Amino acid sequence: MERGPRQSGTVKFFKSDKGFGFITPDEGDADVFVHISAVERSGLSALDSGMRISFETEPDRRGKGPKAVNLQVLEEDGSEPAEDTQPDEE
Repeated sequence: MERGPRQSGTVKFFKSDKGFGFITPDEGDADVFVHISAVERSGLSALDSGMRISFETEPDRRGKGPKAVNLQVLEEDGSEPAEDTQPDEE
């Protein structure tokens, strides 16, 4: 399945009880659907409204439009978080 380019956006809302939500892309495109399975596969427990994230898109199997996959939480300055590294002990 072909994925769209990585982009960033803001979580518009996410309903944990329903298992879905929408992300508003920074580029001003239409809101992108996000399912709980994509959140979990990305190692996140949930999304909060207003959270800044980067994501890729892929076509929805039901033909309803793109869905967000491969989510990553962005730092407040918009950068990707640094990898967790342990300092070298000397």
